[in-house]
Amino acid sequence: MRAGELKAFCLEFNAAVEEFPFGPETSVFKVGGRMFALSALDGDPLRVNLKCDPENAVRLRADHPGITPGWHMNKRHWNTVEPAGLPDKLVRELIEDSYDLVVAGLPRAERLRLDRS
Repeated sequence: MRAGELKAFCLEFNAAVEEFPFGPETSVFKVGGRMFALSALDGDPLRVNLKCDPENAVRLRADHPGITPGWHMNKRHWNTVEPAGLPDKLVRELIEDSYDLVVAGLPRAERLRLDRS
C-alpha cells in the first residue's frame, strides 16, 4: 500500500477527516474528533500508527516484523505498521479495526449521529 492509497482508504470511512495538529508533515485521521490513524505520508519507509485491541496488538507484533509497538503512542493500545512488508488486505483490516475501536469509544449520541450520516 502506498501513501496515497493509505490516505484515500482512511478517508473512505464515515465522517473521517484529515487534520494536521502536529504540523504539515503528519496526517492525523480522525472520527468524532478522535484519532484512528497517524502517518507521515511522505516518510520512507511509510509507517502508520493504528489503534488496536491490546491482546490482538501483542499477537500481531509476534506474527509480523512490520508491526511494532506504537511509536510515541500508548504501546498497549497502538501499533506502528509498515505497510510495505504486509499484504494490502491486512493493512486495510488493521485500519478498519482502528476506526471501529475509536467509533465504539465515542459517546452514544455521537455514534448515532455517525450512523445517520
